[in-house]
Amino acid sequence: MKLRGSRLVVRALVDEGVRFTFGIPGTHNIELYDALEEAPGIEAVLVTSEVAGAFMGDGVSRTSDQIGVLNVVPGAGVTHSLSGIAEAFMDQVPLVVLACGIRRDTGTAFQLHDIDQLAVLRPVTKAAFAIAEAAEIYPTIRRAFEIARTPPAGPVAVEIPANLMMLTQEVDEPRWAASPPPERLLDRELVERAARMLGEAHHPAIYAGVGAVAGRHQLIQLAEQLGAPVMTTFQGKGVFPESHPLWLWTGIGRSAPPFVRAVVDRCDCLLAVGCRFGEVATGSYGLAPPRRLIHVDIDPEVPGRNFPTELAVTADAATFLGALGALIEGRRPADELVREIADGHERVRRSWRGASSPSRVTPERFFAVLQRHCGDDTVYATDSGNGTFLAAEHLRLDHPRCFIGPVDFSCMGYSVPASIGAAFANPHRDVVTLAGDGAFLMTGLEALTAATYGAAPLICVLRDGKHGLIAEFQKVPLNRQTCSVLPDYSVQAVAEAVGCRYFRILRDSELEAVIPAALELVRARTPAIVEVAIDYSNRTFFSRGVVATNFWRFPWRERLRMLGRALLRRMGG
Repeated sequence: MKLRGSRLVVRALVDEGVRFTFGIPGTHNIELYDALEEAPGIEAVLVTSEVAGAFMGDGVSRTSDQIGVLNVVPGAGVTHSLSGIAEAFMDQVPLVVLACGIRRDTGTAFQLHDIDQLAVLRPVTKAAFAIAEAAEIYPTIRRAFEIARTPPAGPVAVEIPANLMMLTQEVDEPRWAASPPPERLLDRELVERAARMLGEAHHPAIYAGVGAVAGRHQLIQLAEQLGAPVMTTFQGKGVFPESHPLWLWTGIGRSAPPFVRAVVDRCDCLLAVGCRFGEVATGSYGLAPPRRLIHVDIDPEVPGRNFPTELAVTADAATFLGALGALIEGRRPADELVREIADGHERVRRSWRGASSPSRVTPERFFAVLQRHCGDDTVYATDSGNGTFLAAEHLRLDHPRCFIGPVDFSCMGYSVPASIGAAFANPHRDVVTLAGDGAFLMTGLEALTAATYGAAPLICVLRDGKHGLIAEFQKVPLNRQTCSVLPDYSVQAVAEAVGCRYFRILRDSELEAVIPAALELVRARTPAIVEVAIDYSNRTFFSRGVVATNFWRFPWRERLRMLGRALLRRMGG
């Protein structure tokens, strides 16, 4: 049969169950957009920038069983989207990038947009394919989805030359045979060793990441059997329900509150599952795990990579946790530990309430009111900076896929487009954006997309007039805030320009009136932007821990030099 390559692309997307694609059409892929117009069940979403399109696809993938799809034109479309693709790569988020290529049938040089874009994409994708003939299009795209979703997940790029998109070619009926899932045999001896180590421990503990999502029920059962406290990574927030009496904290090491550190310091055997001990998750590696560390991950390159590991296990988390739980006999009493954890959380809450802001919005009050009026399955999308760590410390989430943010690549501008992607994929869930005012400057205009398509998150702009976290890091050692104070701008003017309703919250007393009103609008598919005069004066446990960890890592001479410089600058006014 004769088909344009664009029709083969759409056939592959339909057969994969794709519901949305994100991008901007160009001269090279207009045939693809024409074919998408007629595709059953697929909405081609026009974005304002390709990087935002990548973040939208990321938001779809993190919050649903869909895989986000990005359509980009050659050259600048690829380079504009690169930061969003790299975020998905670093955070292990499945994404399929349809990177249109220049014409390969003319033999001419110096074509429009002509760069070696696969060389650009390969370092930040799991795989990058170049299509040479039309017959390869359908099976290669199906293969790209398979690779993207196979753990450890990540983005996959497919470059399709423009001539194959535009010209009619003779092709056979498209066929695809999925690869059998990789055989992952569980080493029973390693499971038995892990059971013995945990059984011999007086104070076992568990540290879980997003890789443990599929095994969350087994994780809860194992924690209750062991009487073990559970911490999670930032990406893993909600994998273990945070209303559970054994939930300890999001984060680990010096960037956690004192009561958490006291519990972890007693730990004599730590089970780490579905996590990588990355820099952000450990507060800049401010952690000294116990000698008896069991590290389980599906990626064989992860266990033992950052910390000495007594038992390294390459396995699927759900399978391993289920097998391990079957070997643990009885239930260890944990009444005293549960009381200690409850008392610790109450002390933290009291300290937050005691830091109530008289003239701005107190983070503890803001997040408390937000959660009181939002649904239990609300998606909270954070951005690079203070908002992520405030949200991680204040929100209490009982479900996974409810907390998304740029973690290991930490790309500013993530939250607004990612939350829009989440709203597309989850039309019946509340979606809340937590964007710093610096991050909002990067991608805030993408709210136009939300208004146009009725994919309506509640966009909260946490306004302090600075790149808050950087200004905080500058303050102590430098006593300066070079290039971290933002020029003033009108959030209201932006909201009105892109068709969003505008609200402003200047102090705690306004929260109860504004939040429900704004939520009522977004539930009716009208996006709203809420400017929140947030008070960052009470630093997060995370930022305090990171500063302390890195300061004590310097040689004595450098520490004295930094302290002396800061002191002299303060004395000098």
